[in-house]
Amino acid sequence: MAETRHDGYVSPLSTRYASAEMQAVFSDNFKFRAWRRLWISLAKAEKALGLPVTDEQIAEMEAHKDDVDYEVAEAREKEVRHDVMAHVFAFGKQCPKAEPIIHLGATSCYVGDNADVLALREASKIVLNKAAQVLRNLEAFARKYRALPCLGYTHLQPAQLTTVGKRATLWMYELSSDIEELEHRLDKLLLLGSKGTTGTQASFLELFGGDHEKVKKLDEMIADDLGFSGTVAVSGQTYSRKVDANFLATLSGFAQSAYKFANDLRILQSFEELEEPFETHQIGSSAMPYKRNPMRCERISALARYVIVDSLNPALTAGTQWFERTLDDSANRRISTAEAFLAVDAILNIYMNVTSGIVVYDRVIDRRVREKLPFMATENILMRSVKAGGDRQALHERLRVHSHAAAAHVKLEGGKNDLLERIKADPAFPLKAEELDATLDPALYVGRAPEQVDEFLSGVVAPILARYPDANLVGELNV
Repeated sequence: MAETRHDGYVSPLSTRYASAEMQAVFSDNFKFRAWRRLWISLAKAEKALGLPVTDEQIAEMEAHKDDVDYEVAEAREKEVRHDVMAHVFAFGKQCPKAEPIIHLGATSCYVGDNADVLALREASKIVLNKAAQVLRNLEAFARKYRALPCLGYTHLQPAQLTTVGKRATLWMYELSSDIEELEHRLDKLLLLGSKGTTGTQASFLELFGGDHEKVKKLDEMIADDLGFSGTVAVSGQTYSRKVDANFLATLSGFAQSAYKFANDLRILQSFEELEEPFETHQIGSSAMPYKRNPMRCERISALARYVIVDSLNPALTAGTQWFERTLDDSANRRISTAEAFLAVDAILNIYMNVTSGIVVYDRVIDRRVREKLPFMATENILMRSVKAGGDRQALHERLRVHSHAAAAHVKLEGGKNDLLERIKADPAFPLKAEELDATLDPALYVGRAPEQVDEFLSGVVAPILARYPDANLVGELNV
């Protein structure tokens, strides 16, 4: 029976979750074209520094920088069991004049590690742009609902009121810190450069006849050609694997923040206060037609757990790099780094989608607030009663008794919260009915929440969004 694409394992990150643009960064085309770009950069720098490299050879390499001959490379790799030398061979076949100088003085990690740094840079840019779009979506949401009172929760128990917009700033604050952390990682990202087999640059020192300045200049020129501020100060054969660990720790941060948002929204959807978008023909359950399950946020949660755990991989790899290098990093890095970026990309795709259409049920929110509001109003009732001449200690005890009785009426008898009626009927309280009713305005109990929203959006969010002009990115759901 003929083998089909359905006969073998295919990663769901490719078929269901990650975007085409993020997959492209970790594709063969990106990798091997980056290798060729690095060989061209090396050749140009070596020529400028006096080695026998010609313009004709560089032009020949430039002409074939993108048309990788995979058939030749794969056949050669089967013979030599070395991917870099197989691609040197394939490039040389396409560039016969340049063949003698391709990879001159370099080791495998010159292309392998430097290409990985290029991938880190490009993948991080995608993450930052999408995260900024999430922030932009939430900014509009927080501004719209800056003053809408809702129940606050501590220990997942109703606490003092907050506002829907203020709660959104909590999600935004964590995401903004992730953006700033990844920006910092990118700002500090350096190429490995041309460091040689053990990082001593011995082969290049030999090529340049012992001229240390030219060896140093070679590094600088390659970094500049590829758009980096410089190369690492010292290294073994590879760049420090702590770079991977730091980047994946940062990606874990994005996953954590998205996980927090998704869990909050899942709970709020259970409360019927907020809801993720639900399409016209979407099916929530195969058995229960009425169901509107928060499947998008559930998917964020599932992928976030994967990223958080995956971030341990490069940490362990970094700690087990023996001396100048060992190869037990390679197989792990091929999987862990790429999949962390692909999964975070998928998370952000969903995060963008959800935040562009969060449904707010303001009447449900108001009803739930008013169910608990009499309890929260007791402090104001107490203060106003004391000002009107009441005994603070005696009134406190009366409020305690009435509160517990009202709670029992709700919990044990299924009744409504009648605390205010109990207080109105108690002659110990020197307040008129209309004065007691006035204490039940939810806006009295949100503190500075609306003002905090305004201050946060202008002071923290606006500067971030200014760095990422609105690209109108829309989250995609492949399935």
